[in-house]
Amino acid sequence: MPRYEFRCRTCGDTFEVSRPMSESSAPADCPAGHEDTVRLLSTVAVGGTSSAPAPAAGSGGGGCCGGGCCG
Repeated sequence: MPRYEFRCRTCGDTFEVSRPMSESSAPADCPAGHEDTVRLLSTVAVGGTSSAPAPAAGSGGGGCCGGGCCG
């Protein structure tokens, strides 16, 4: 289930709420009981490694002009 981050405008605390995507825009009360909250824009970090080898320098490839179809 997605987690959404909120900030309380009254006390300044930041907190997270787990809820279905269908309820992503619903308001959330601060754990301290305040109702004046705003949902924060969250970023997603994607990490890992690729098993594909890196392309060789000057190998062309990719796109029309990189593939040699542009006269």
